[in-house]
Amino acid sequence: MAQSYFSIPARSSSSLVKEPLLLNHGGEKRPKMGDVQGAYIEQKDRLIQALDSSKSILRELRRFNKEEWVVRYPILHEQSSAELSSLSRTKPRRSLRRSLRRSLSFADDPNNQTEVLYHPMRESLTRAVTLAPVSDAPEGIDIKLVDEGTCEGARLMSKDGDFNIFRLDLKLGPHGSTTSPAALVSHLEKSSIASLLDERIGASVNHMDKLRLRVEDTSSKVLVTGDLNSGKSTFVNALLRREVMPIDQQPCTTAFCEVHDAAENNGKEEVHLIKEGVVYSISDESTFTRASLADLETIVSDNEDVQPVLKMYLSDSRAPSESLLNNGVVDISLIDAPGLNRDSLKTTALFARQEEIDVVVFVVSAENHFTLSSKEFLGNASNEKAYIFIVVNKFEQIKNKEKCKRLVLEQIKQLSPRTYEDAEDLVHFVDSAAALRPYTANPAFDDLESSLRSFVLVKRSKSKLQPVMTYLSNLLSDVDLLVGANAIVAQSDLDQAKNDLMRVKPVLEQMKGNQELLEENLESVEELGAKKTDTRTKAILSSAIERVGQGLPGVDTTISLPAFPGFLRIWDYARDVRKALLASLDAAVKLAEDEARVTTSAGVKKIGELSDANLPEGVEKSRRVFMPEAMFSLRSGKKGLRRRPSTTATAVVAGGVHNLGIGLSQRSDMLDTSIFDIFDFHRLWPHFANDEKEAEDEASPTTALSVLSVGIGAFTMVGKQILGARDIINGIARISELLRNETTRRWVAPVLGILSVFVIGATAHLVYELPNTIPRTIGRRIRTSLVAIDENSTEDELFINAHAGRVSRETRKVLRDASLDLKERFRVAMEERGKELKNAEEMERKAKRALEYFVEVETKTGLIRNDAGLNSML
Repeated sequence: MAQSYFSIPARSSSSLVKEPLLLNHGGEKRPKMGDVQGAYIEQKDRLIQALDSSKSILRELRRFNKEEWVVRYPILHEQSSAELSSLSRTKPRRSLRRSLRRSLSFADDPNNQTEVLYHPMRESLTRAVTLAPVSDAPEGIDIKLVDEGTCEGARLMSKDGDFNIFRLDLKLGPHGSTTSPAALVSHLEKSSIASLLDERIGASVNHMDKLRLRVEDTSSKVLVTGDLNSGKSTFVNALLRREVMPIDQQPCTTAFCEVHDAAENNGKEEVHLIKEGVVYSISDESTFTRASLADLETIVSDNEDVQPVLKMYLSDSRAPSESLLNNGVVDISLIDAPGLNRDSLKTTALFARQEEIDVVVFVVSAENHFTLSSKEFLGNASNEKAYIFIVVNKFEQIKNKEKCKRLVLEQIKQLSPRTYEDAEDLVHFVDSAAALRPYTANPAFDDLESSLRSFVLVKRSKSKLQPVMTYLSNLLSDVDLLVGANAIVAQSDLDQAKNDLMRVKPVLEQMKGNQELLEENLESVEELGAKKTDTRTKAILSSAIERVGQGLPGVDTTISLPAFPGFLRIWDYARDVRKALLASLDAAVKLAEDEARVTTSAGVKKIGELSDANLPEGVEKSRRVFMPEAMFSLRSGKKGLRRRPSTTATAVVAGGVHNLGIGLSQRSDMLDTSIFDIFDFHRLWPHFANDEKEAEDEASPTTALSVLSVGIGAFTMVGKQILGARDIINGIARISELLRNETTRRWVAPVLGILSVFVIGATAHLVYELPNTIPRTIGRRIRTSLVAIDENSTEDELFINAHAGRVSRETRKVLRDASLDLKERFRVAMEERGKELKNAEEMERKAKRALEYFVEVETKTGLIRNDAGLNSML
């Protein structure tokens, strides 16, 4: 957006009033004193109003800088010759003459530059300068703003469009060179630059207070300064037409000697030595010490190191039309200041006194011209004093006078262009010492004195008000540049805020709408994964236990039953069989865990898909990496703390509760072998079976051992009653009675033979089938121990249920951790988008307010220029 500072109103009639003229006897035009005084008062009132309005702007700018917007310090850079050459081939020459292409950057961000068009204005416009981004400036916009030719307004601006009053020394280099690299400010924050700028604006407010006092003061102060040994004191003596100031070949004036008309001191000539640290008052003798004029040289020499301030009251017997002090119109004071290059402290003090000075009379030696100290002083003074009265002293001693004049005027043209334009009245080549010679005509000095009287008395609008107007014009130009550059920043921030709002607001609303659905999906993934692993684990372990109950390995793995080693090692065989069957159950648990890992991996993948679908762009991906192999691993507790045992991480085994952390094949209590693992004694008493499972076992295929059991059982059955110990004794007694009977003895022998053969055959068959029955016997015992419910345990603590719960909990834990991570990242992302939205809204509000404020300031500065007649200075 092209930053157009002000509208272009019609030229106000309140511009600088021209001085009315009259003709003298020689035909020379001279102003009427009454009309001049009236015009002066009118212009003074307008200028006072402009100062008050400008101070109000600066105070509001400081408040705005501190409370609402950090005002940034702009820097305009000239483009290189190569860039200008490229531009000249693409843009008409007329347009190039009317606008200056610059690179705009800011002190806190020097590397970020924006191309702008810088337009210094002519006096027909109320703006001092216009900045417009090149990308936004329409072709031909400069035709409406600037006429052809060199812009007169550029004379009040530095060649780069830099600041005059608000300039900060932000570069390090010889003599503050602007071409040296930035070594300080690039590391400063915006707030630090704004603080420096605030101090500079505050100093300007204080300076304007002093300017207002100067404008309201009816008297005029004339400062006579220059380099050492340039003849300042001699010049003052020549103006007074008497040798009052001490003069010597060596520098002798180290004090500020302020000369007043003796009429202000009741006509008495004397010196008042102002006491340090007090405010001088001629009516309060406690503020000064009286001394005679004869003591002046002694006072100066005795106080050389302290730089005293002296008030001198002198009488001038000349007529008011000839005298500067006793002029009959305005109270005038002449200030003879120390030399500029005496030392830095005195030079700094002299610069400070410029705020109190109306007219600067700069004395330069014709022999030395302008030194570095002179150039620095004049550059500083030009901020408010466009016109400086210059005295080139000791001119009579120069042989080649024309060359001297030419060189001096060339330097003045560079240092003070306005002074150069009016050089006929403001630049005088004289010899002050010759003017003190009695009865000697000195027309050059007489002409100087006449011009000085006219400049101070008649042209008071130029001598007294013009410096204030110049300062105010430069100040408003700085304000224009400052707010114009910051208006570009505000517009950029506003555009960025709107773009951020368009980008962030829909994303945030979508996230708010999807939050509940995301949580439901995550809970569903967690529940389905845990339920699936629970169901699958129970199925795998149930199948494995059934297979073990049949004497087979629990899973089809590399685990196999050991070979029968023979009857001599039948006990070891039973132990190895038990260990193999238990190891197969451990393998079944491992298989269930492996399938749980697959199920969990699928759940984690699903959560990742939900993450990609619900998290906005730019959110960092989760750094959590799921490692399936890490599931079900033992986790050590924190150092110094014992892990709390889980109430469900147990299983009922052989009537006891045991931890599941150790495999069945590694537990000594499960590996213990007994006689019941070898012989199926429960088959001997099949009628004792009292549960369905044992009833099912009775229905299993008949073996030799079962036959023998049935046979023996048959002998123990009497009247369908189970024989106890007493029945057995009674049976033996009855058998012994039968054997006493002869008849009985006859058929007993054959029966016993048959029974012996049957027992021997059954025993042989039993021994032959024993390697096959041991795995089934042990398997049934293991199955019974794992599925039987102890009176002190619950169903959840059974082997199958405990492992199913453990595996499903591990799956749930992993999925829950992944869900919680996604929920947290979703929450953080939504919170960040909320903050980003809030910041964008705040930036939009501040940028709008700043843009409105800067436009308002631009309008106010334009009105001040117009009302105070400052447009004629552009």
